[in-house]
Amino acid sequence: MECKIRKWEMKDATELAAALNNKNIQDNLRDGLPYPYTEDDAKFYINEMLKADKNSVFAFAITTDNKVVGSIGVFRKDNIHSRTAEMGYYIAESFWGKGLGTCAIKQTCQYVFNNTDILRIFAEPFSYNIASCRILEKSGFKCEGVLRSNAVKNGQILDMKMYSLLKSDTE
Repeated sequence: MECKIRKWEMKDATELAAALNNKNIQDNLRDGLPYPYTEDDAKFYINEMLKADKNSVFAFAITTDNKVVGSIGVFRKDNIHSRTAEMGYYIAESFWGKGLGTCAIKQTCQYVFNNTDILRIFAEPFSYNIASCRILEKSGFKCEGVLRSNAVKNGQILDMKMYSLLKSDTE
């Protein structure tokens, strides 16, 4: 299944809300997202991404057949880490296992490396999220290690894995 990444549009709010209003997805993301996730929440998010600093926030809708099926973002860090960025992403559950995550990650990293001075993109999935770890590995990311007891999610203390892709890995 082919995917394309593109800038968010306000008309995407309905499909974004449908994808993210899912506990199975939210359980693998950082806290702070409302649940249930409404169309108004989606409109707020899209608006924030559209007005964000274009040199620090790279946020895209993941689409297939012109339908929004997920979200991916790369967020520049600051200070001594200003040429490093963190990536986060998710795919609507009904589209899991179809290669869309790998497709979107490859496109997004290529865009960021080709259009910015960022040298390193990293992601920190929960260790138990084998599917997300596999997507990163298939996208060329290297596992740098396990961050032990690094997060508390839904009342559980969890390990996370540190993955990175360097610009030099792609050249």
